[in-house]
Amino acid sequence: MEGKPQRPTDPVSMENGTVLCGEKRPPEAKETTVTEGAARIAFPSANEVFYNPVQEFNRDLTCAVITEFARIQLGAKGIQIKVPGEKDVQKVVVDLSEQEDDKAELKEGANVAPGDQPQTAAVGEICEEGLRVLEGLAASGLRSIRFAREVPGLQSVVANDASARAVDLIRHNVQLNKVAHLVRPSQADARMLMYQHQRVSERFDVIDLDPYGSPAPFLDAAVQAVSEGGLLCVTCTDMAVLAGNSGETCYSKYGAMALKSRACHEMALRIVLHSLDLRANCYQRFVMPLLSISADFYVRVFVRVFTGQAKVKASASKQALVFQCVGCGTFHLQQLGKASGASGGRVKFSAACGPPVAPECEHCGQRHQLGGPLWAEPIHDLDFVGHVLEAVSANPSRFHTSERIRGVLSVVTEELPDVPLYYTLDQLSSTIHCSTPSLLQLRSALLHAGFRVSLSHACKNAVKTDAPASVLWDIMRCWEKECPVKRERLSETSPAFRILSVEPRLQANFTIRDDANPSSRQRGLKRFQANPEANWGPRPRARPGSKTVGEAMEHRRRLLQNKRKEPAEDPAQRAARLKTFPCKRFKEGTCQLGDQCCYSHRSPTPTASAEATCTDCPQTPNQNPPGPGATAGPGVD
Repeated sequence: MEGKPQRPTDPVSMENGTVLCGEKRPPEAKETTVTEGAARIAFPSANEVFYNPVQEFNRDLTCAVITEFARIQLGAKGIQIKVPGEKDVQKVVVDLSEQEDDKAELKEGANVAPGDQPQTAAVGEICEEGLRVLEGLAASGLRSIRFAREVPGLQSVVANDASARAVDLIRHNVQLNKVAHLVRPSQADARMLMYQHQRVSERFDVIDLDPYGSPAPFLDAAVQAVSEGGLLCVTCTDMAVLAGNSGETCYSKYGAMALKSRACHEMALRIVLHSLDLRANCYQRFVMPLLSISADFYVRVFVRVFTGQAKVKASASKQALVFQCVGCGTFHLQQLGKASGASGGRVKFSAACGPPVAPECEHCGQRHQLGGPLWAEPIHDLDFVGHVLEAVSANPSRFHTSERIRGVLSVVTEELPDVPLYYTLDQLSSTIHCSTPSLLQLRSALLHAGFRVSLSHACKNAVKTDAPASVLWDIMRCWEKECPVKRERLSETSPAFRILSVEPRLQANFTIRDDANPSSRQRGLKRFQANPEANWGPRPRARPGSKTVGEAMEHRRRLLQNKRKEPAEDPAQRAARLKTFPCKRFKEGTCQLGDQCCYSHRSPTPTASAEATCTDCPQTPNQNPPGPGATAGPGVD
């Protein structure tokens, strides 16, 4: 039944993945074929499942990450993987063991006896000691089929979906791409399927979760179903929740309060990592981030999951609360736990002391908001990211988005790993209402002051630095002296007035330094994605029997266009409407415009709705307030 291709059921007869009994099936809907990477996928014309081309970067990056993960895992067993397009040379792999303190060790087929040919694993072939992959929410099966056709060293791929219609489509696409020996379609609730694979011998080496919206309902099962040291890939598209628009909803899903901040995208990544580690800790497991990406309208994290009671004790010291000023945006982190060295090489864990701030901000006097907890440790493994970047750069024809992958990963390798969150250039300048310095000028000033600074892949004008906030505001005070602000226009209670009223203790040097320009910027890499197409972004949820994706989006866009704006009024209609209101100054004998007045000069009638002032007459400013009992109309000042 699983291997036999079935003709897709028309979505009109489907409701929540089940066929309505007693109804006659209409003729089969037309199909659309899409080619991405090495996969060729057939999609129904109806909006049962959808294809978003913007997510191609997500799928390409996932294939690249799993390929390097397979190189690491199989390399430890003496198996070499063969990637199409790569030169036939023995690759050096990095052993990412569960011991975080151990350095990465280089291995070159240590388990292979001298003179023996190393065992190889090619794309599209079953590797008996290879990776077992689960895609929990497969929809059309595109991602699973790409794994089977582009990632070597796989033992099996389970493409699961709860919808019977989607599973029929997966079977059809598996037969179309001739990967039935690797990809096994499955119809089940993703949570129940993962709960059924909690036993050590039945766990998956790689679990990929790319749901519509939040993955929160699946995380508890996922951290239990992934193998020791296995790879967990999670996508979150509910960025409105993670970016602070609904903090209480974020807490209910991820166990953390999100704040509205310029660094909201990195904060979203750290909240997701905190949620994963929190759920893993319940089962004496912990996570180690390999790569965390904020791109387009979603965040994507790649973590490894390990088991160890001693390591779980350190998780509290990896989480932190965020104190953020509502006036100037200055933030401070407060770790939840404290890990300190003890006698005999032991580690002592205790509660942290705080808070790190006073009730009012030391810079602008405003109050603080409290957010988190969030992950306060590095969100990338730079050694692993470097190997992925090296592989993609050496084989650029493998992926359609290789250029963008190179740019994003290059910026990731340049980020300061031990500095959580960041400020933005426009945030600093808009707070004190001054002109914005160039990115190179601000970076140079920080470097001249003896601090480190980097960009962030999550924001193109980010300033990630280990300099304290007092140094940043001193630099901005020095910049304001070169580009003065009109102090008389500032309110005495505003953050700008209070910050600028303090003399800088640091004399900033804005001379451009050579090392202020990062390498990725000098090489002109494609670091930040431009809009790939018109009206791009998250697509609407797939619904059986509804219109196609394009038609549904266009129809909804027309309905919601300018829904909060009043329609523009025709000038002739406005003039006729104003003529219905009597002119108050004509009644008092002070209007000198005559027929050119926009209000009526007729004698007021008892039915007049209101008396209006001649606001369109600048020659005669209104100095008399309306009399008692006068009704305000459009002409009243």
